[in-house]
Amino acid sequence: MTTTVVVGGSFAGMTAAIEIKRKGKNEHRVILIDKSPLFLFIPSLIWIPFKRREMKDISFRKADILTKKGVEFVHADALRVDTESQTVSTTEGDFQYDHLVVATGPKVKFDVAPGVAEYSHYVGTPNGAMKLRTALEEFKKKPGPIVIGATQDAGCMGAAYEFLFNVEKWLREEGIRKKVDLYWITPEDYLGHFGIDGMPLGETMLKAFMKMFNIHYRTQVAVKEVTPDSVILTNGEVLKSSLTQLMPPFVGVDFVQNSPSLHATPKGYVPVEDTYRHKQLKNVWAAGIAVQVDLPFTCKNIPFSAPKTGYPSDETGKIVAENIVRTAKGRTDLIKKPWGKIPGLCVMDAGKKEVLIFSNHLFRPRTFAIMMPNVIYDFTKVLLEKYFLWKSRRGYAWMP
Repeated sequence: MTTTVVVGGSFAGMTAAIEIKRKGKNEHRVILIDKSPLFLFIPSLIWIPFKRREMKDISFRKADILTKKGVEFVHADALRVDTESQTVSTTEGDFQYDHLVVATGPKVKFDVAPGVAEYSHYVGTPNGAMKLRTALEEFKKKPGPIVIGATQDAGCMGAAYEFLFNVEKWLREEGIRKKVDLYWITPEDYLGHFGIDGMPLGETMLKAFMKMFNIHYRTQVAVKEVTPDSVILTNGEVLKSSLTQLMPPFVGVDFVQNSPSLHATPKGYVPVEDTYRHKQLKNVWAAGIAVQVDLPFTCKNIPFSAPKTGYPSDETGKIVAENIVRTAKGRTDLIKKPWGKIPGLCVMDAGKKEVLIFSNHLFRPRTFAIMMPNVIYDFTKVLLEKYFLWKSRRGYAWMP
């Protein structure tokens, strides 16, 4: 029997674990290790501050699903891996493996600039989203300027854009929009770059949105410091702010950085081939955010990264699962799909409106790409959420 240990239980890890067991059946033992007992649909966190969703609406217990699918769930912190002895050390003991899947997600680098951790909010975690809910309630009592955006080296610009437009919508609903100067700051070369070198008409569309919603914006800027009442940019500009929400950069988690034998990159990501197998370790694989992704473009002035969203994480989890099952059978015809050639499928919420983003490849060159606004309602975004939660709660990892 082949034993695979999967470290990480979000989009990539859950998909990989369930698919290995489904395809490998009784010939494969699969162990998933994760510090959280809950699966969380992270894209919907942007709605938590506005009370459009509660945490219970977008989460469920992993163990219930994994057990039904024959996957062993270990609720523990993964501490390190020794790839020579093929042992993963955790707070609940050591686990031996034949194959290892690193699907650990990110660690948020809040120390990217002074004051980011202390004086800005971050919507990308449950705790951060709930703190923003409280902050918005307090903000209503004494409105002032708001700064929203991404710091240097950030890659999750899409979620920051979504929060921006949801805040603008909320301000109008609360009747305080005219009292608030709303700012958007980003390291992107231009609006709508998104870390994928943009989409056709994307910059034009977002400029129109900024003008229509009266949002001041700054591109190609970095954060020098955040204070209790301002955001100081590296170009010397000081933006007054009564409420700040920033997307910091991601780096590899401690498990990866504390495991020298993984030969991780300086930022803590796993170097892989187009099969998502480690470039040096033939029984180690990576999926999702843990994968090192090389940018096919050069940032003009301020560095930023590529996005690592749910869809490519899910896709890489499936690829890793299929390739492990093939490898265990002695096959060498492994699936190859570089990160940049995964289709771009994204729905960006814009405050009960949405922008549909589709392309045949995440990165250029592309033969098909479209960015299409829906100004009526964000029903595609809601439908996507309902679909993904439905299939995930049933362990249907094989579905798109």
